[in-house]
Amino acid sequence: MPTIEIRGLTKRFGNKVVLDGLDLTVPGGRNTVVIGGSGTGKSVLLKCVLGLLRADEGEIRIGGEDVMKMDERELVRVRRRFGMLFQGAALFDSMNVEDNVAFALRRLHKYPERQIRNVVEEKLAMVGLYNIQSLMPSELSGGMKKRVGLARAIASEPEILLYDEPTTGLDPIMADVINELIIRLRVSLGVTSISITHDMKSAYKIADHIAMLYKGKIIEVATAEEIRHSTNPVVSQFVEGRAQGPITAEHEEFIRFVRRGGGSGVQEEQ
Repeated sequence: MPTIEIRGLTKRFGNKVVLDGLDLTVPGGRNTVVIGGSGTGKSVLLKCVLGLLRADEGEIRIGGEDVMKMDERELVRVRRRFGMLFQGAALFDSMNVEDNVAFALRRLHKYPERQIRNVVEEKLAMVGLYNIQSLMPSELSGGMKKRVGLARAIASEPEILLYDEPTTGLDPIMADVINELIIRLRVSLGVTSISITHDMKSAYKIADHIAMLYKGKIIEVATAEEIRHSTNPVVSQFVEGRAQGPITAEHEEFIRFVRRGGGSGVQEEQ
């Protein structure tokens, strides 16, 4: 499975620098989890890797091929190597489960319908779903939608899987079901994976390596156990979920406002 090498990646939106010379290596056949606060650029990173956003500077090499130097036709070819589970599953509301899972197969590969139906059934079984092909997304629970989205992501047997907040919006039990599926699929399919998440319980469980994104750069990459005991004060504050630390020190005025009552009508005693 391909290794993904990212070097000096920079992405700006107007005057705002979101990714600032970011470096990251995603080993082939492993799951690298990218953690970081809201708005730090995790989703932007995924979109740059997939070629949906063009970075301003740097290199993104997938199995040695530099995505940054490709034209749109070449990008379409490379994207076929990817599967993606979107944050909200992103199922098409007007299509039933079978049509959602089969979408790429019909659009890109032109398989015979009988083969497509067999693939849909197989991939749904891989995520623990049976005989639901005729159901509409509105008839599915949140966890079922995620699993259908995962079945769609693996339908074309990709070499690389991208997960955008895979456990967001799920109860703890269903979140763990998704975590188990991610682990099982990496082992059974041997795919290279990048996951982004705020859920540290999920990150610790599914990651071979965890990378912390902060101020547009990856500031630490380590195993789950090493990240859990990191001596970097930024990483430590984030993974422990502490209100006090260097991350929030940048927002002291807001923190003081919250501690004074934050507009709730409760005033700090003098």
